[in-house]
Amino acid sequence: MKIAGKVVIVTGAASGIGKALASRFAREGARGVVCADLNESDARSVAAGIGGLGLRCDVAQEGDMNALVVAALEKYGAVDIFCSNAGIIARHGLDASLKEWRRTMDVNFLAHVLAARAVVPVMLKQGGGYIIATASAAGLLMQVDSATYTVSKHAAVAFAEWLSVNYAERGIKV
Repeated sequence: MKIAGKVVIVTGAASGIGKALASRFAREGARGVVCADLNESDARSVAAGIGGLGLRCDVAQEGDMNALVVAALEKYGAVDIFCSNAGIIARHGLDASLKEWRRTMDVNFLAHVLAARAVVPVMLKQGGGYIIATASAAGLLMQVDSATYTVSKHAAVAFAEWLSVNYAERGIKV
């Protein structure tokens, strides 16, 4: 995939894989990189370092995801690549509370759904785009010490496969 001239959104961009993705897209010549994270100050810091836009975004909130896409459109006029990357992990088995299950599923799985709901209509209107879903090896195998993480990442992989099958012919690659 050619990056030069593209507009990219990266969630979880304040650190780790997200920060590395944002930096790499900038080095590859992206026209705009939107760095989104719950940690707004670090997202802004990463963005400042690469000449991008840094925003606070709770990926588990549909309003935040919609606002993220709108902000990218307002600043750059397009969204060519959406990296749904934010994630959390806690070491739990059967002892995980329902609150812990829900938060992990919200961030590690439903955030991908919310991202797609926000960006797919934009990409369809533009004639295509790319959605990159970070799911880790736990999405195909498992995280031995975390049932919540394992299940949420399996769901993320399944949703990415569903998106791919249903939107590939319409120009959206997953």
